[in-house]
Order: sequence, then C-alpha cells, then structure tokens
Amino acid sequence: MDPTILNTVKLNISEHFKAMLQFVKSISFSRAILVGIAVSLPLLLGIQLGYFEIGLALSFGAFWCSPSDISGSFRHKEIGILFSSALVMLVSFIGGYLHYESWLALPVLGILSFGIAYLSVFGFRASLISLSGLLAMVVSFAHEAEELQVYQTAVLIGAGGLWYLLLAKLWQRINSKAETEELLTATFVLTAEFLTTRGKLVDPHEDHNKLQAKLLSLQSQLTENHEILREILILSRKASGWSNYQNMRLLIFAQLIEMLETAIANPVNYDRMDALFNNHPQFIKAFQKIIFEMSRQLRAIPNAGNDANKLPKNDYLRQCFEGVRSEIELLRETQYYDEYLMLQNLLEYQEKLFTKLKRIKWLLGDPNTLEVEYIDRKVAKRFVALQNYDPRLLIRNFSFKSAIFRHSFRLAVTVMLGYALGSLFPFQNPHWILLTIIVIMRPSYGLTKTRAKDRFIGTLIGGAIASVLVFMVQDPYLYGTMALVSLVVAMSLLHKNNKASTIFITLSVAFIYAIAQPDILTLIKFRILDTLVGAGLSYAAILWLLPTWEFIEIKDRINNSIKANTKFLHKITEFYQRKGTVPTSYNIARKQAFVETSNLSSAFQRMGQEPKSKQRETDKIYELIVLNHTFLTSLASLSTYIRNHPTNEASEPFQQATAKIEHNLKKARQCLNQQYQEAAQIYKDIDQPFEEQLPNFHTLDFDQLESNDEASVRNLQEAHLVWEQLQWLFAISNKILKLAATVKLD
Repeated sequence: MDPTILNTVKLNISEHFKAMLQFVKSISFSRAILVGIAVSLPLLLGIQLGYFEIGLALSFGAFWCSPSDISGSFRHKEIGILFSSALVMLVSFIGGYLHYESWLALPVLGILSFGIAYLSVFGFRASLISLSGLLAMVVSFAHEAEELQVYQTAVLIGAGGLWYLLLAKLWQRINSKAETEELLTATFVLTAEFLTTRGKLVDPHEDHNKLQAKLLSLQSQLTENHEILREILILSRKASGWSNYQNMRLLIFAQLIEMLETAIANPVNYDRMDALFNNHPQFIKAFQKIIFEMSRQLRAIPNAGNDANKLPKNDYLRQCFEGVRSEIELLRETQYYDEYLMLQNLLEYQEKLFTKLKRIKWLLGDPNTLEVEYIDRKVAKRFVALQNYDPRLLIRNFSFKSAIFRHSFRLAVTVMLGYALGSLFPFQNPHWILLTIIVIMRPSYGLTKTRAKDRFIGTLIGGAIASVLVFMVQDPYLYGTMALVSLVVAMSLLHKNNKASTIFITLSVAFIYAIAQPDILTLIKFRILDTLVGAGLSYAAILWLLPTWEFIEIKDRINNSIKANTKFLHKITEFYQRKGTVPTSYNIARKQAFVETSNLSSAFQRMGQEPKSKQRETDKIYELIVLNHTFLTSLASLSTYIRNHPTNEASEPFQQATAKIEHNLKKARQCLNQQYQEAAQIYKDIDQPFEEQLPNFHTLDFDQLESNDEASVRNLQEAHLVWEQLQWLFAISNKILKLAATVKLD
C-alpha cells in the first residue's frame, strides 16, 4: 500500500478514536449513563422482586425528570428536578382518571396540554419542566396500572424523580469539576477559532463576507457558553464552598472574555486596514503568524491538564512580536506615519491578547494564592442573567401577541387532533402520535421543521436496523442489554444530533417490545406511521395555525442590540471623561452589548430557515446585523484602548461627537418603533459631510513622531485611534439610521 494512503488511514483512525474517547468522557455521555441507571435499576429490581408496576412507575418518574438535568448551576438543576417531580406526580394523578369517553377526554387533554406548555413563559429551564409534564401526561393517559391505585402510581412517579435527583447529587459529589472543565475547554477552542478567523480577516484577499458571517456564528456560540459558565462559577452554593479551584477558573474565564473583546477590536475601519495591507503585504503574514500561534496555544492549553510543564511556552511568540515591532519601526523611520500609527495600535491589541494568554497560563501553573487577586463574588453575581419567576408573567403573556401563548395554544390543538385521529383510526399505539408531537413541536418554524425531518428519517433508519437485528438475535436478555445501551447512546446524542438520537431511541423501543411481542415488524410499521402522522401534524400546525414568524420578532432584537450598543458607548464616554477604576456597570454594559448582538445574529439565522414568503427585508436586516457587529467592534477598540492605556482629558469636541453618534442611534430606534417619520430630514442629515456634522476632534501633528519623546508619541497614538473610531462610529451610526428609516418589518 502507498505510504501516503497508509498514513492518511492511520490519521483518520486516530482522529476518530480521539473523537470517540472525547465523546465517552463528555458530560452528555455520563449524564446518559445516569439516566440509564435511574431507569433500569428500579425496573430490574421490580421484576426480580415481583413488583413490576412499582419499578415501572419509579423508572417513568426518573426518566421524565431527567430533562431538567442540563448544564448550569447545580442548585438550579436541583430545583428544576424537584419541580419536575411535583409536576409529573400531579399530571399522572390527573391523567390516571381520564380513561373515559373521547368526547370528554379530548377537551381535558387540550386544557392540560396548554396549561403545562404555558409554563415555558418562565424561561428555558421551565420549558424543560414543561416537557416533563407533557411526557407524563401522554403516558399516564395511555398506561393504566392493573395492581396499583392511581394515587399510588402518581406518588411512585414523583418518588422516581427524587430517585433521579439522589443519583444526580451523588454524581455531582464524585465528579464536581467535569462540567466546568468541559465548558472551559469548549470556550478555549471556540475562542481559538474566533482568533483564527480574525487572523484570516487580516488578508484583504480573503472572502470578508464569509469570514464575518463565521465570526457572528462563533460569537453566538461563545456568548451561550459564557452564560452557562457564569451560572456555574458564580452561583455555586455556599454549602459546596467557594473553593480555590472555582476562584481560579473564574479568573481564567474572565481572561477569556477579555480576549474575545480584544480579538474583536480593530484600530481603524476594515477598508483602511485592507488598503494598508495591500500597500505593505509583508505585514499580513507577520500578524497572522502571531494570531495563529496564539490560537494554537489556546487549543493546546486544555490538553495540558494539570501538568504545568505541558503548557505552551512564550518564547516563540516573543520572537514574533519583536520581529513585527522592528518592521513597524521602519515605517516610522521612512515617514509612513499614518501607517505606522495604525499598525502600532494593531500590534498593541495583539500584545494585550498575549498578556491575557500569559495570565491564563500563569493561573493554570498553580501560582502562589497570595499573589492572586480574586474576583468579588457579590460583584460577579451582577453579571448573571437571572430568570424572572414573577407569577404576573402568566397574566402578562396571556394574549395571542405572546409567542409562548401561541405555541401553547398550537400544541394543545395539535395534541387534540392527534388524539382524535389515533382514536378514529386503527393505530396500534396512538399515544406515540402525541409523544411525537410533543417532542417535535417548538415555538419556531425552523426548529420544528428540522426536528420533524430528523425524527422521521431517524425512525426509518432505526426501524430498518432493528428489523435486521431482531431476526438475527433471539435472546430476550440480549434485547434488554441492547435496549439499555441504545437508550444511553440516544440520551447522550439528544442535544448534539437529533437524527442519530432518534435512531437509537427507535432501537431501544423496538428491543423493549421485542422481549414481550414477537411480531416486531408490525410494531416498527406502526411506529413509522405514528411518527409520520405526528411529524406531519406538527409541521402543518407550525405553518398554518397561528404561526410566529421571525420577521415580526426581529425588530425588537435589532432595537435591543442598538440600545445595548448605545449604553456601552455611553459608559465608554463616561469612563474616558472620569478615568479611575473601571466600574462594574461598565463591564455589565459591555457584556449586554455582546449578548444582544449574538441574540440578533441567532434570530436572523432562525429567520433564514423560514419559508421565503415569510421573510421580510432580508438584505437590509443582514446589513443592520453586520453594522451592529461592526459598531461593537469599534466600541471594543475604544474600550480596550482606554482601559489599558493612560489617556488625556476628554475634550469638548469628543463629547459633542459621541453625543451626535448617540443621537443618531436614538433616532434609528425611533424609526424602528415608527416614532420618527421625517425620513427626508434623516437623509438630509446623513448626506452632510462628516466634517460639517462633527467638530474637529484633533489635529494630528505627525512631526511629533520624529521626536523621541514617548509621551508625545503616545498622545499621537491616542488621538489617531480615537479620531479613527469616532469617524467610523459616526459613519456606521449614519448607515444604521438610514436603514432603520427604510426597513419595513410590519
């Protein structure tokens, strides 16, 4: 065999083995093992001791409460599982008495479905509790115990939830650091990928539109990771101790957040930077070498584990910086002053990234705790977005204007329709139609469509595999083992690959039924039919029954992003005027600007999944998203510079300029809210030259660069960067205002 082909095969095998090993070590897999134990152990003991129905009820309770066990603060998980236990017990009690005529059961089923689904107004974790209740409702509606009373079954189901909580607490004690380490590793990798993409943007010959889209996607993923890590690291229970480990990880996490802000920063607008690199192409590779090496080191850090000796060294990066610094100094000597200032500021951003990277490695190298300045936990709590659980939310959202109300109503009607079809026609297991509807249907069109398709394809593939295996194997004990293994794999893939998860769920169900029912082909045929009906009803409902289209909601997302950017600009202006220690409110405003920009990007991605006929002003909305992100880039540039350099007093022209930019953003928000209709005046203002609308901020005296006075050079660098950012921010705010005045989203 050709050595090249052999090496390629070996490399592929090695990569697949590493991926498999990483999957087995993941939190998703360990959580799935936990579900497998929680479900199988009571059932096996019940069968062994002759209490099958007791074991089954406990297993149901454990399985239904497991969705609340998601990444985040363990205290929140604990509360979620407890509420799930209470809900499934109540629903099982009610559902147990619904075994009467369809004409009476139908409206009760609809009211229950609506009420349980409507709990989602309290946020994501509440939606998982709601899912537990809906699953319990369907199964309790279909399953009738022969030996136990309804109230006994309901209590045992609630106890099953407590059994799962006990296992979760035990696993938390054994492996308390695993979730934090996995999320931190993912954040390291995503930050490294973000840096790599920013490094590619340095090259003016790259596809900037494609790279900008990738940056938006990566930023959304990072924002989501950051929110979960904040919850885990900051909201830890006092009973578990605010340990040195948590303190160190919180400090590392803070450095990663600041690395993201610094990576976004750009000292001038992209067009000017592209022109500079076209004229001085030697700097493209020089800067990329630095950025790509920092990216490589970020990826390597999680692999070092607890061994400080395996952490990447700083020597190579120091050499890279020295080389670039010398090259930039040549521009100053040859009187390319404007280019010198731009590249010098860009270099200082990379040096700031390097400083953050070195601090991360220092923190991981087990430093003397007396030398470490820890983050105040009480202050840090202000950065965690706490969910509002005010009962008045139920009243406030009780309207067809609310997306959750519409979803709950849509789900209830679809469930009733699915139950009616299952009762009228000879389906073997009509409750599978209801389960399919509950699992597939989501408030958004795109996600419902994707889940419907994945569910049907996964069921077909799983059914085909199960048919072959059942004919090959005739051992009921082996069926039980394969059912358990399939369940564990399905649960571990649930949030990663819905199609693959459905394949293994189908296998698990088929193997369980194969133990007691030899006619497996009939079972698979009806499961495919039930899935097809449930998926079809879900898709039809999301398309025609009170649909919620993203173009209606995206106006608010744009508004929120502009508002958050405006507040961040205001905080930057305040800090530039007052100096001193960076206030917490400043960092909160910065965080909110990043979060809202990511939310806007995610909303646009959802809109892109909807039918073309239901999309509005797509090009203008995308341009607004890019402009908001670019505006945030400029804010990050100003923010990073003024926080890390001594700066002069803010001049009156600076204050006037930032006030004008804020005014443009305010008018843009008014246009989006249809409160500002003087479009002609807006265009007149926008068409005026920059110099006529803003006062001269600073006159750049390049002769100062000929002196060796570091203070003069530093003042010139500051003036150059601030002036560039003001011009850029003003130009972007003008474009945002112009688009906001023309976009029609109603």
